[in-house]
Amino acid sequence: MPNQNQPIEITDLDLPELVPYRTTSEVQLLRYYEPEQGLFIAESPKVIRRALDAGYQPESFLIDKKFVTGQASDIIERCPDIPVYTASAAVLSELTGFKLTLGAMCAMRRRPCAKPEEVLQGASRVAVLEDIMNQTNVGAIFRSAAALGFDAVLLTPACSDPLYRRSVRVSMGTVFQIPWAYLECSPPDYVDFLREKGFATAAMALRNDTVSVDDPRLANEERLAVILGTEGEGLRGETISACDYTIKIPMYHGVDSLNVAAASAVAFFSLAKK
Repeated sequence: MPNQNQPIEITDLDLPELVPYRTTSEVQLLRYYEPEQGLFIAESPKVIRRALDAGYQPESFLIDKKFVTGQASDIIERCPDIPVYTASAAVLSELTGFKLTLGAMCAMRRRPCAKPEEVLQGASRVAVLEDIMNQTNVGAIFRSAAALGFDAVLLTPACSDPLYRRSVRVSMGTVFQIPWAYLECSPPDYVDFLREKGFATAAMALRNDTVSVDDPRLANEERLAVILGTEGEGLRGETISACDYTIKIPMYHGVDSLNVAAASAVAFFSLAKK
């Protein structure tokens, strides 16, 4: 079915409809329709397709002229009633404040967040993010979890939002493919919640009682939650003490740790249910 709305050439950067693309405030997008759910930005044709496949509703598109009949043409055809704003790459850079190298953005409606109980149903391997604020790390952990066989991601209340633009982009849209939810209790109380749901808990940290990620006891756990802490400070001491295991990745050449996103990939690969 052909697109009913012709692409709209941008001649005025101050159009109200373009606010979601020129704002630098994620909180402003989050509260765009308050008290209803707000907006988030999906960037690149691949990420937009994954969001659409997951059922997210687009509000509008911002697409480089070269992409309208190129890499984003199928997206436009798929959403015939959604306005498409277009301009040259230079104009789009002026509007957004950065170079739109991936050629397409989409303002999308948020959905109500899932409950932790919902995403844990049927899950055997879960990643838990404790107070991780770096958006790049959040996105990269989601991508590793989805790619390496983990079933869901849980986040403590202090974590960065997985639907912030940078996280969505770095995740390559896997935030739309793997179930996730915010925990409703703070560290270390959520460890008891996970245990009540039948999960053994494994904290990634360096302590005298750590076991290697390839320890067979971990692989034999029917349900396992792997808990990762923020860059630098790591997990809280009380969280580590509350967990069933403290796990580490064997290191060489005097290196004591990896970036949390890199560490998550190693752990997920080692601990995924075979």
